[in-house]
Amino acid sequence: MAWIFRIIIGWVFMKINFGKIDIESKETEMIDITENIQKNINDSNLRDGYIIVFVPGSTGAITTIEYESGLQRDFPDMLERISPKSIPYEHEKRWHDGNAHSHVRASLIGPSLVVPFRNSKLTLGTWQQIVFIELDVRPRKRELIVEIVGE
Repeated sequence: MAWIFRIIIGWVFMKINFGKIDIESKETEMIDITENIQKNINDSNLRDGYIIVFVPGSTGAITTIEYESGLQRDFPDMLERISPKSIPYEHEKRWHDGNAHSHVRASLIGPSLVVPFRNSKLTLGTWQQIVFIELDVRPRKRELIVEIVGE
């Protein structure tokens, strides 16, 4: 019964803060946004909770990875094996914009991520960073949505 009380009381006192992260990206670029996310948590003055990061648009994605040079090369290589640029896509037949593979890749990775934080610090692993991945075929200006829920 005590856990029900904690859930109800916790829910009543939870606060929600909103933020954003502006990004100017290049084609198929991986950008470490961990510090930007941590700054949003610090600015929220919340101690414990979770943060949601969401990219509006269908050719960008959010995930975690060890942000190091080997994986920065391996990740795009993996995407090329799974969803090659060179194969025919129905989207390309219709729109002729050259980014059908970008949409498929973004759908596979996903547009959002939820990460808990404790004592105002992200609970990431030692070698884990949060990254935005630009998958479009041209540079873009992006505004990532950040929602912080906590107490």
